Amino acid sequence: MKTIHGIENFPADEASIVTIGTFDGVHLGHQQILKQLIDTSRKSKLKSVLLTFFPHPRMVLQPDISMRLIQTIQEREKALQKTGLDYLVIHPFSTEFSRLSADDYVKQILVEQLNVRKVVVGYDHRFGRNRTASLEDMYHYADIHEFEVIEINAEKIESTAVSSTKIRKAIDEGNIELANTYLGHSFTIEGMVIDGDKRGRELSYPTANIDLQNQHKIVPKQGVYLVKSKLKGRVVYGMMNIGTKPTFDTTMPSIEVHFLDWNGNLYGQAVQVELLKWVREERKFNTVEELQTQIQADEQYCRSSIPTSHVSYK
Repeated sequence: MKTIHGIENFPADEASIVTIGTFDGVHLGHQQILKQLIDTSRKSKLKSVLLTFFPHPRMVLQPDISMRLIQTIQEREKALQKTGLDYLVIHPFSTEFSRLSADDYVKQILVEQLNVRKVVVGYDHRFGRNRTASLEDMYHYADIHEFEVIEINAEKIESTAVSSTKIRKAIDEGNIELANTYLGHSFTIEGMVIDGDKRGRELSYPTANIDLQNQHKIVPKQGVYLVKSKLKGRVVYGMMNIGTKPTFDTTMPSIEVHFLDWNGNLYGQAVQVELLKWVREERKFNTVEELQTQIQADEQYCRSSIPTSHVSYK
């Protein structure tokens, strides 16, 4: 997959099949669209193109509303590299761009810049100024400009249509297993390991303190989670705490992971952590001893929840 920044840099001599969207999370619905896109591109001998936008349109059009992303643009690019896509085109989204009429959007972007032959879009696709144009309008423009529209129906889990909004809600509620079901892969957190207050080490549970380094990344509900990571080529499970450590009367939120059966030094390194399962709410304990007892119980629960093929690392 080749990543191109700016539509104007796309090689316009390449006839393409295009899908358009933010694709935040690259969830099951997105995956269905991408599969159709790539399968059709190979049969039709067209280049498969995903046109996406950064910043997220809502960050530009609704700056007063905090927009939290399931994936950073870097995480999204990494996920899309695994799909077999030919081109990822990341175009800067701006107020000026948002004012493009549906006519100009199709003619200037899809036809002239991307040399489109086929468009693959979801059933609810909207485009043009104020997102006023619908899938029906896309069929109309396809007749005018002689390209084909391929419509993809909603991907459903237990009769519920999968969407990025529903996934964000599940993450907000700590329902990480539901979020992962909708995603079709594990929700991940990436960041640098930084110095912490060493509380975990004092409790015999040293932790890696993770700095997300992206203010728009969604942070799950505060609490304890079973997680998985790959450290120095080895799959390692752990317990993640998201919260303020109320037993120690602190107010600064943090993300800390105690990796099971791991003694390596991770300071200054970038780590990716997959969230697998909700364990419990964060709460204030009366004594440090009570907290230690609870952490031991958390460890036992997490170990019992690890897939049997990965139970023993020692």
